[in-house]
Amino acid sequence: MTFLFKSSVGFKVIFVLITLFMTNTLVAQSQPQKNYYIKSVFFGGGSYYIDQEQEHELIEFILEIEDLREYEIEIHGHTDNIGSVSYNQWLSEMRSFEVLDIISELELNKTGIQVHDFGELSPYYDNHTWEGKLSNRRVDVIIRKITM
Repeated sequence: MTFLFKSSVGFKVIFVLITLFMTNTLVAQSQPQKNYYIKSVFFGGGSYYIDQEQEHELIEFILEIEDLREYEIEIHGHTDNIGSVSYNQWLSEMRSFEVLDIISELELNKTGIQVHDFGELSPYYDNHTWEGKLSNRRVDVIIRKITM
């Protein structure tokens, strides 16, 4: 496991790269899978701050997709289960908004972007483990081919 610690405006934001745990997932996410692509942006606990490296990776991820007009974009915000349900819903919304803000700078068709905030209610990873909590602190950007 590799940990990268970064301080920002009086509070610590932990950005975790779980090399052994996430490497295969991150590599697979940048490959086309059944007409869709997925990119996850990870956050520190209680934070909706996106570091410059992840912002750059998100922009590169989107710009690498050819014929982007043929795809729809979904943003799914998630949190771990630390804190109240209402706080985690708010945090999920703030995280999604930050990702949407970055995507909006690319001058894409914003009407084709859907945002779904799940808070702590739809964890993909096990919130009973530290690694699971770290992995659930994320926003997934799903770019899916439009089928008619």
